[in-house]
Amino acid sequence: MNQTEIFNIFTKKTLGLTFVLSAAALAFAQEKVGVTGSIVNKSNQAVPYASVTFSNKANKALSDATLTDEKGQYKLDLAPGNYDITVEAIDYKKSVITRQITAAGNIGALSIVPEATGTDLNTQEIQGVTITAASTKPYKVELDKKTYDPSQDIVSKGGNLKDVLANVPSVSVDTDGTVSMRGSSNVRFLINGKPSALLGIDDGANALQSIPADQIERIEVITNPSSKFEASGTAGILNIILKKNKKTGFNGSVTGTLGYLPQTNLNTNLSWRKGNFTWFLNGGGGYRESKSTNRNDDYFSNAILNDDLVQRNTDSENENKNNNYNASAGIVYDISDKTSVNASGTVRTFDSESVGNIDYYYTYFKDPNGSSKRITLGSNNNLAFQGDFGLDHKFNDKGQNLTLSLSLQRNRSYNDTNIDETRNGAFALQNIVNQNTINRSVIAKADYELPIGENSKLEAGYRLDINNNDYSNDVQESTLTSPTLSFLRPYTYDATYKETFNAFYLQFKSKIGNFGYQLGLRDEISNIDINYKNLDPASQAINSTKNYNNLFPSVYLSYEFAKDNQLLLNYTRRIDRPRSFFMIPNPNYSDNQNIFDGNIDLNPSYVDSYEFGYSISKKKFTINPTLYYRHQTDDTKMLVYNKLAEDENGNIITPKRIESHTRPINLGSDDRFGLDLNFNWDATSWLKFLGNIDLFGYNTKGSTLYDTFDQDGNPIQAVANFEGSGFSTRARLTSTFKIDKTFSFQLQGFYRGGQKTAYQDRKDMYAINFGASKTIWKGNGTLSFNVQDIFNTRAMRSTTYTANSVRESYMQWQPRQFALSLTYRFKQGEKVEQPKKKKDINANESGDDQQGPM
Repeated sequence: MNQTEIFNIFTKKTLGLTFVLSAAALAFAQEKVGVTGSIVNKSNQAVPYASVTFSNKANKALSDATLTDEKGQYKLDLAPGNYDITVEAIDYKKSVITRQITAAGNIGALSIVPEATGTDLNTQEIQGVTITAASTKPYKVELDKKTYDPSQDIVSKGGNLKDVLANVPSVSVDTDGTVSMRGSSNVRFLINGKPSALLGIDDGANALQSIPADQIERIEVITNPSSKFEASGTAGILNIILKKNKKTGFNGSVTGTLGYLPQTNLNTNLSWRKGNFTWFLNGGGGYRESKSTNRNDDYFSNAILNDDLVQRNTDSENENKNNNYNASAGIVYDISDKTSVNASGTVRTFDSESVGNIDYYYTYFKDPNGSSKRITLGSNNNLAFQGDFGLDHKFNDKGQNLTLSLSLQRNRSYNDTNIDETRNGAFALQNIVNQNTINRSVIAKADYELPIGENSKLEAGYRLDINNNDYSNDVQESTLTSPTLSFLRPYTYDATYKETFNAFYLQFKSKIGNFGYQLGLRDEISNIDINYKNLDPASQAINSTKNYNNLFPSVYLSYEFAKDNQLLLNYTRRIDRPRSFFMIPNPNYSDNQNIFDGNIDLNPSYVDSYEFGYSISKKKFTINPTLYYRHQTDDTKMLVYNKLAEDENGNIITPKRIESHTRPINLGSDDRFGLDLNFNWDATSWLKFLGNIDLFGYNTKGSTLYDTFDQDGNPIQAVANFEGSGFSTRARLTSTFKIDKTFSFQLQGFYRGGQKTAYQDRKDMYAINFGASKTIWKGNGTLSFNVQDIFNTRAMRSTTYTANSVRESYMQWQPRQFALSLTYRFKQGEKVEQPKKKKDINANESGDDQQGPM
């Protein structure tokens, strides 16, 4: 039994035991009496599925809540005492009544009054993880961020983080899993305000699939982050806030999903709050299959030596099967009313097996037929641990706070690949690739807030990041001429990448009348050390050190015409640090005809970002148009070039073969400007819209010389021209139809316009999704069904131009799929309201579980 099997068995048994012990917490309840009653309207008609919350005035831990059934009746067990009874229902006004509970029995009918207009209420249907009606909209605009609530997103029910992100306004997910904001893919991911081992190394698409949608409370979209946030991510920051229940007593939910392409998921969220202790446990796992298709047609404009190759067609299909398990547990202890400590731990494992088939077809002038076939068998095992510790102290009730936190993270990834290639039906080569990567991170933070007067606040903080990546790569090859497996020396290496960041920030916000402002400055001191050595005896060890010290200012201005009606203007400076993977000279080897070359001399690029927006929020609608402009220098571009394959001694391989190489380089500039429009509109009591339209222009500059060959095979230099300008668009519209109080369905459409430069022409793309949700079991359950990409149209098509070829490409990451999920909620206790702080200028409520964004 290997390490992975032992860990999976341990994880499953531990999760099962923990859930059983969690359920036993119900036994600690105080002796209670049975209470029944009903909810009616002023016409004495029953109000079904109303939320009824009993708040014990003497002891919040004795509070509880329930839903009425289809006849407007309810029952629950309560400890005797004095209670405030809060009744809420869709299209009715909130009602609060005080009653003394002394013994078991029926407390009679409680009457509630309907709203003047049914559409005036902004309520959340009974389909999320809580049963109380929410007074929030799915999309909220704040001074320095926008917040998206996925609980009303039916089309991603039972899915994962990637599925949720595909529905977030201002965010796009390409067919290969690449996440972009406003047309730029340099997005920084945070989990609860910090980089996380949950997302693996370099934020791969697999990591996005390993976080279940049911564990996400909200997503903060920060298109122009303030100085309080780290400066990485020129496109912006996506802060994923995971669930931590804030209800008293024992609470929980379980969600199971079945789908096709085959997928199964089971996820559980549990919490218990009593006295000064709060603990939570989230866990689960699942199985998922995926299938990607990639086709490239290369047309060569000149002959290649004596072989006269004019065309190469590539058909690639990859099938992937993965299992993932995750568990998070944490505790919060309130030392006093002003001080609390917290600790949490997370473990995640991700295993996958893939089968890839690549067919190459060649057309020659002299020999009209030629082909090769590659079969790739791959496996991956990823194991991540994360421990978080924190202290929160409130000096007073006016908002003077200190937050300290420490995060220890480790991520280990094993990748094994076996490649077999035949040419014209005969054995050609075999490759065995083993790549192991270990990432260790330490993140320490201190954040301080000091109110000054009624309308001002000073914020300051420090952050230390230490990241260590260890790479070990072995590549062995055997060919017809060399049948014994031997190491490919340039691609067999050991490398270490260490980066250390020290950051300091100071931020001041205030308000004068209707005018608000926030000024900030961040200083980041960066140190990067790279050590690289391969097996090639002619190659020297590479030791590279890079140091940066940069200032990142931010300015936010706002003018409030009325409540929820304001103008916003801001400016920030950001940095795009190269991924560690990009700076390793020969990072991987999976296809000898398509090779990615690292660039150890790659430098950061910088962006100046400006936004001018308007936000208005009413009961029926919210609209937020934003004009933006970004200017990026030393932009990272991907240079694609062709060369004749050579052996380790620099001799051209016979029979001759063309290799396509990709290399990241710093080159020129990139300007993006446009209009980003977000809105949600409650058109009627049964129809709601959530939409996003991004109309943007781009102007890319930069050209460079690179080495290639002429029609006689002689080395020459050609020009790669990245320059281009144009206009494109992205749009998304989600329509929610409420059939009745328990049944809703959604239709969602997505469109991405084409983009064209001198280097590449990318075609437009669209997709349509469907979702339906039904509340069952008297409000304790939700049944959801969704179909992703109904018409199977979500595919990327592009044409790429080089000095001696034209490439037509087609790529589909995942075909049409559907899923059915069932959620069951139990013991829904009363939500604990957090103490209200004195309202300051532009209050930026980031949530109790985020612990600061620095």
